[in-house]
Amino acid sequence: MPAESIYQSILDLLNKRGVAYREIEHEAAGKSKEVAIVRGDDEVGMGGKALVVKVGEDFKLFVLSSVLKFDSSAVMKYFHVKKCRFATHDEVKALTTLVVGTIPPFGRPILPLDVYADPSIIGKKNIGFNAASLTHSIVMSTADWLKVANPVVFKFARDDLESYSSLR
Repeated sequence: MPAESIYQSILDLLNKRGVAYREIEHEAAGKSKEVAIVRGDDEVGMGGKALVVKVGEDFKLFVLSSVLKFDSSAVMKYFHVKKCRFATHDEVKALTTLVVGTIPPFGRPILPLDVYADPSIIGKKNIGFNAASLTHSIVMSTADWLKVANPVVFKFARDDLESYSSLR
């Protein structure tokens, strides 16, 4: 499914569920902090970083606060596996039709992946994320995202706050 279709599928899902959200069109930005600035995030760490990870033999989607780093050892321990790695760019494209950096924090029915959330994102009032595009984001309440995405929650992030002392 092309990126435009995935973006529309997200909007359709949110509308069907009666979820309030805000669409933002912005310049493409590379790093999470840069995206937060162009998106106008009002809270440090409200960005939801969605990562496709190969855990053992299966690919899964992990969502954590943009100010934190993925902790592969916590994931390997949780799933009782010896191998865990980020999906390659080609694997992400094959699984989702999207490029790295545009993955929205939704699994089925949007993407064919199970979704896991770190508690770091749950403590935020809102979640902002790239929506199948480097230039389109959605901001919505985290409570609504949890209801719609229905992720399994466990701790798999570690602090990286020194690089995010301020968004401004």
